[in-house]
Amino acid sequence: MTAPPFLFLLGAGGDDDGPFREFVLSRLADAHAVVLVGPQVPGWATPYLAGHIDADLTDAHESAAAVKAFTADNDVAGVMTYMERHVLACAQLAQQLGLPAGSPESMAACRDKAVTRQLLARHHVPSARALEARDAGEAVGHAGSIGYPVVVKPRAMAGSAGVVRADTPAEVRAAFELASREAEAGSAQYGAAGVLVEEWLDGQEISVETAVLGSGEVRILAVTRKLPAPAGTTQEYGHVVAAADPLLTDAALAHVIQGAVQALGLTRAVLCVEVMLTASGPRIVEVNGRVGGDLLPLLVHHALGIDLPQVAAALATGTPPQLEPTRHAAAAIRFAYPETTGVLERNAFPPGINALPFVERAVITKKSGSRVFAPPRATLADRLAHWVVTAESAVDCLQLLDEVAGHLDIAVVAPTHIASCTR
Repeated sequence: MTAPPFLFLLGAGGDDDGPFREFVLSRLADAHAVVLVGPQVPGWATPYLAGHIDADLTDAHESAAAVKAFTADNDVAGVMTYMERHVLACAQLAQQLGLPAGSPESMAACRDKAVTRQLLARHHVPSARALEARDAGEAVGHAGSIGYPVVVKPRAMAGSAGVVRADTPAEVRAAFELASREAEAGSAQYGAAGVLVEEWLDGQEISVETAVLGSGEVRILAVTRKLPAPAGTTQEYGHVVAAADPLLTDAALAHVIQGAVQALGLTRAVLCVEVMLTASGPRIVEVNGRVGGDLLPLLVHHALGIDLPQVAAALATGTPPQLEPTRHAAAAIRFAYPETTGVLERNAFPPGINALPFVERAVITKKSGSRVFAPPRATLADRLAHWVVTAESAVDCLQLLDEVAGHLDIAVVAPTHIASCTR
């Protein structure tokens, strides 16, 4: 019997990424023989892989040569990634191999936030005014012309790294320095190392999980409502997805999503499009050329029965994706952050928490003894735990999230002195 064609996956994540990456990889492996392309194989990923190609994904020539050597003796149906840092390399590699994919130019436009803003403005798609700053003084000048508050962030990067709201010139200067450090540190993996000063968009933030089919058809598959976060922080505190969300059929939202897809030249992809619902209508925050992080595919799977990883794999292999909902429910996730900066003394759920019928998972992600930072200095590295609940409605999910939160036992000891830190 002939072996099935392989699916190349660029990057799986690090050793500690299993709680957030394993679901997506498991769904890919359920439908495809997955060959990981990258320098390392984290232990949690091993059971889902049919092979591994050791390649430095920051070196386009090395990775292309390694992949082409594999294809000489094996049938490969597609190339995909769920990691932001690899979306451009994925499109380039697929193009070189003659496999289905969106164009490298469109993925580059998603990766580079300055280019994204320029294209959206050129095509009159509602977004945020943004200016690139070469130094802190120029950043302050841009903030003055845009009007406070503003958002200062790296031109590339992911996971809200280096993204800061600034309300004064002094805060803009500090935010510029932070964004510059993050941009420079991530430039090898994420691309352009500039800093943007952007208009602050006021409203409710959502993400729109979207499929762009090869025919140019745009399908909104799910809408993710972001949970409120403390003032001054740009970190995600949770999400809720519901099959009954009225935004799934909102004409204004669909028009803006369609406009963004056309402006960026996207023709084949699963996207996570971040949108702010403002008083003047929906406005694009970012367009991410891959499935959403933070276990959003898991929430969509439980709420609507749509398998985003397999939809992405279908588009990458040129096969018809299954886009129709098979469930009508809701699911939500919440992240715990420290309320105090200091040393984590205690962090635990009680035994049996995962046995509760509405708890899909409750996971501790930070060990006792770790130094942690409270908002607004908190980053993804300061998440203490997360939990996922399922129910019939979004309202029920929010109540259940609170119920689980009441079981989480956290103690942070604030030291008498915190040394200066770049965070």
